Amino acid sequence: MRNFIFFIRRFFNLILFLALEIVCFILIQRTATMQGNDLVSSANAVSGLVYKKQSDVRYYFGLRNMNESLLQENARLRKVIAQYNSVDTLTDSMVHIAASTDTTAKTVVKFTDYTYRTARVINNSVNATDNYITLNRGSEHGIARNMAVISALGVVGRVEHVSPHFSAVLSVISSKLRVSARLKSGTVGVVIWEGRNANTLTMNDVPQQIVVKKGDSVFTSNLSLYFPPDILIGTVIKTETVKKNTLQRIYLKSSTDFTKLQYVYVVENKMGKEKEDLEQTAKGKP
Repeated sequence: MRNFIFFIRRFFNLILFLALEIVCFILIQRTATMQGNDLVSSANAVSGLVYKKQSDVRYYFGLRNMNESLLQENARLRKVIAQYNSVDTLTDSMVHIAASTDTTAKTVVKFTDYTYRTARVINNSVNATDNYITLNRGSEHGIARNMAVISALGVVGRVEHVSPHFSAVLSVISSKLRVSARLKSGTVGVVIWEGRNANTLTMNDVPQQIVVKKGDSVFTSNLSLYFPPDILIGTVIKTETVKKNTLQRIYLKSSTDFTKLQYVYVVENKMGKEKEDLEQTAKGKP
């Protein structure tokens, strides 16, 4: 008690000053004066700033759930679009209907059927000769070997190994993977990675008479066994002529930035296995 009294006596002037200041602020705030309005406005501004920061923190920690929700919605929309890609078996031309239809005039069947599954990248390499990406989805989630993997921006790779809960994807930036590609003119070729820059791909053996301009887009072709057609691979950044065969070599900037890859879609071609087995049989392989 003695110490408390000593404390009051020692800091009496300061305590009195703070008490009078608090009383002044209360009186100003309760009156309709300009100072009172300014004080209320300042308090509201501070409160608003605190609430905004609090909301930003909640928003930041909710980004993961938001991203996964958007991926699920995009996968659903991609599946809906794929259901409309059908072929008229009589005229061999593309039509747009939601399901197989049988009429007296013609029979229309689905030419291909793709299923999209979302996955998150949990490990990624970009500096090896053959780069792999690890996903948080495996066989228990419907993932199987040789399924295509794409991002929201374009081609990523192909599933190479699968365990119950994880899968390893052979990246496009690997010496083992070749992607069937289509130029703007319709010319089909193969895109490879030559082991240089992680975001630079190459398309070789393009005929000299094919006009290719910087900025042209290159997509997957309908000859690809794994990838859906018309998925962006990259854009042309440079062309050069190979002297020994007078063919063009095209350099592409990959549409997918592998150094920032976080979420992907794993694409199942439901008719891919049948097509692959048929082609192997045609080559004389069991």
